[in-house]
Amino acid sequence: MSHFMRAPIALLLAGLIIASSGTASRAADAAKIALVIGNAKYPDNEFVLNDAANDAQDIADELSRDGFVVDRQINLTGDAMRQTLDRFYARINQGAVALIFFDGFGIQSNRQSYLLPVDAQIWAEPDVSRDGFSLDSILAEMNARGAAIKIALIDASRRNPFERRFRRYSAGLAPAIAPSNSLLIYSAALGAVVASGQTDHSLFVTELLREMRAPNVSAEQALTNTKNGVVGATNREQVPWLSSSLTTDFSFAGLVAQPPGNKGADRPPSKSEQQKPVCEVVQPDAAPSADDLARDPIIADLTHRIAANASDAISRYKRGQVYAIKRAYALAMQDFDAVIRLDPRDGEALNNRCWTRAATGDLQGALADCNLALQVDPGLSEALDSRGLVNLKLGRTAEAIKDYTDAIQRNPRSSSSLFGRGVATRKSGGDGAADIMQAKSMDPNIAKEFAGYGVTECVP
Repeated sequence: MSHFMRAPIALLLAGLIIASSGTASRAADAAKIALVIGNAKYPDNEFVLNDAANDAQDIADELSRDGFVVDRQINLTGDAMRQTLDRFYARINQGAVALIFFDGFGIQSNRQSYLLPVDAQIWAEPDVSRDGFSLDSILAEMNARGAAIKIALIDASRRNPFERRFRRYSAGLAPAIAPSNSLLIYSAALGAVVASGQTDHSLFVTELLREMRAPNVSAEQALTNTKNGVVGATNREQVPWLSSSLTTDFSFAGLVAQPPGNKGADRPPSKSEQQKPVCEVVQPDAAPSADDLARDPIIADLTHRIAANASDAISRYKRGQVYAIKRAYALAMQDFDAVIRLDPRDGEALNNRCWTRAATGDLQGALADCNLALQVDPGLSEALDSRGLVNLKLGRTAEAIKDYTDAIQRNPRSSSSLFGRGVATRKSGGDGAADIMQAKSMDPNIAKEFAGYGVTECVP
């Protein structure tokens, strides 16, 4: 996988860039500055995020009506995103209101949220900080440039293809460490993701636009209303995260004397709501055709590398992951077999082959692989999660619950382990609803993923 370097952009050049950036050139003395980014075309994703591009346009239009000088950008590469951010910082004057809207893929790493350009190459955790842009750092720079009010509207709580490549990840976004007088909202709760479908507009941005247009409403109240609107429309399945340290009155449509409060907006669900029974029958996505696989650019690139070097274990391992994610299990097995032949004690490859065998029904072979992976690396939570799936499919619910519980102790944000434990608990005669609901709030597609393994949450 190729890596690219980004040269820092000198502030001396920022003025020259601004002069050629359309509407951004009017920002020199503006009091309200906005950067709107809609990243829709990620080559690694199976479809274009049309809602990201459309929502970015709608947000840019609304902010312009509200008196912001807006720089709207679509489908930014890493270099372009760095240049765009440098332009944005250079336009911030002392005392300004500075706002960033980002719609696309985000990912958390080391308790920070990173916004991803369309050409991000994410295969391991260090790649996140290399190719992504830390929201904490963006807010800190806005503050350092003199912004009196910092606002971040982030629609990036999606389960993205980078997370699926490796089973060790924390879904969703992390809380931002924001400077004082900041206002932030994510489209989903911390650590949670929203189902990424092929839609023209997101529910979150639809609610956000409605509230931004409301007259005589503070910005903080508008975002609180946005959160409540999304919660109500999804029956609490999607709960945006809101953080405010505003000490200055501000509204999108105009200043208000005293922003109304809504202290009950963050009311926790009642015990009956938390224990609401759930049982959903879903159908897994169809496996891709040979033509679909042949057209995949990531598979094509890795295949080219393997053809040039048959001993390239890293490329074989990555291609096996991509095949497994796409449910091309036979091809995934061939790659994992090759990696393990090169290194019989590769715990990660053994875990992935265990997972693949479990999905295809080779349960005894899967159990042997998981056991060996845990002998090689006893702290490998992903192998505990995979073995939990094996035991669940074998009907050994007590063993499955123990494996999933041990995995959750190592990684409390694993939606797979939570869902698996909930299903195992239900199949053993218990409730399991709390685990299942929590897993779905973190990953709305988790039931479909398990359906692909032949596991449903419903007990006859």
